[in-house]
Amino acid sequence: QVQLAVSGGGLVQAGDSMKLSCSVSGGTFSRYDIAWFRQAQGALRERVAATTWTGGYVYYHDSVKGRFTISKDDAKSTMYLQMNNLEPADTAVYSCAVDRIGSSLNYRYWGQGTQVTVSS
Repeated sequence: QVQLAVSGGGLVQAGDSMKLSCSVSGGTFSRYDIAWFRQAQGALRERVAATTWTGGYVYYHDSVKGRFTISKDDAKSTMYLQMNNLEPADTAVYSCAVDRIGSSLNYRYWGQGTQVTVSS
């Protein structure tokens, strides 16, 4: 049973930084492709950042390029999303996901969402 536990989130002001963590138990974390998604109220869920288990491919949504960084610590089975220079448009529920299914944007395991609210 693979379980993901997200920590971080909360209320910050525009321009602030925040780091989300997602601890993964069960499975083989070091071999998982990983990703962070977000869903704003009334909007579709979008993939914010992703990387392959080798780290050889990294993806960022255009709206977060240069501000967000995805990383992982295989020894701790934990993935991170460092968010800098946050903007009100970044307000959303953020979720982590691991073990991408084939070449799709679907992931097999998901963590619970955490609310990130950025005030102007």
